[in-house]
Amino acid sequence: MINRLILAINPGSTSTKFSLFEEEKLVFEKTLRHSSDELKKFEKITDQFHFRRNLIMNELTERKTKLERIAAVVGRGGLIKPIESGVYKVNQRMKDDLADGVSGQHASNLGGLIADDIASSLCCASAFIVDPVVVDELQSIARISGHPEIERKSIFHALNQKAVARIYATSIGKKYENLNLVVAHMGGGVSVGAHKNGRVIDVNNALNGDGPFSPERSGGLPSRQLVDLCFSGRFSYAELKEMITGKGGMVAYLGTNNFIEVCKMAEEGDKKAILIRKAASYQIGKEIGAMAAVLNGKVDAIILTGGMAYQDTNINDIRSMVSFIANVVVYPGEDELKALAFNGLLALDGKIEIKDY
Repeated sequence: MINRLILAINPGSTSTKFSLFEEEKLVFEKTLRHSSDELKKFEKITDQFHFRRNLIMNELTERKTKLERIAAVVGRGGLIKPIESGVYKVNQRMKDDLADGVSGQHASNLGGLIADDIASSLCCASAFIVDPVVVDELQSIARISGHPEIERKSIFHALNQKAVARIYATSIGKKYENLNLVVAHMGGGVSVGAHKNGRVIDVNNALNGDGPFSPERSGGLPSRQLVDLCFSGRFSYAELKEMITGKGGMVAYLGTNNFIEVCKMAEEGDKKAILIRKAASYQIGKEIGAMAAVLNGKVDAIILTGGMAYQDTNINDIRSMVSFIANVVVYPGEDELKALAFNGLLALDGKIEIKDY
């Protein structure tokens, strides 16, 4: 029997990451960085489609990949309509919503579109997306914001949160669906989710301003002061949106969105950097405490993951705040490409349901 190839694709705002697996074995992984000069010629995110697709295909060609052996192309899910967690086959309805940006414009919208295009050009390949950022399993009470004009939304790092939760469950010989976990993804954005029996019943909106601040997002700002700022005449609508996502958080305070640099500045005695680094850890710890309350204090473990989990000072500060709740487990970084590929493989083998969008 010839081993199958699985192509995983994860488009980011300034990069295109993709990897090729032969069954469960990694063949290669590639990260292509895109400069602002490269991307500024594209008016919309979807205009980048051919540019990014061609880069992937060129790499596969240069490596003399046997394209006919690719059984699945799995893209990171983008901002489609809210759905439950799982593996979804790319269909026309999904492609239309990704292209239109029905829930917003983001580079991850290209994941499903590129996956489908490549799979369609091959003889027997399937196109999937897995656990997009709009995974919505919120309990009804968690949707209430405090005003009927605004409903809380579920937008978070579902792919990595679900992946590390399942890895942890396997490591202790239990099923993810039988555990209560608090998972904190700490990267360019920070999301902290309450996982109850396999469902994320509450989580902060990590994209549009909720929860802890991060390297480039402001998180939950005091609402009255934000309203005053909106009507101050000092900022345009576009500038205010960037203040919340893209140019908020650490980059607004310190001029860098690189958490490693922030930690280095703090270690060298920069008092402002020390305060901001500690404040980031403080807000994450506080949010973990809130999600533990959502689970009525019955928490099997607290999982810390994402790029910020590599920094011991951050981990130690958070651990000192929340270890009284449950054991703290750390999975630094994020292996989203592996999660995409392995979910695609499970779908091909019939070990996980393939859902319709």
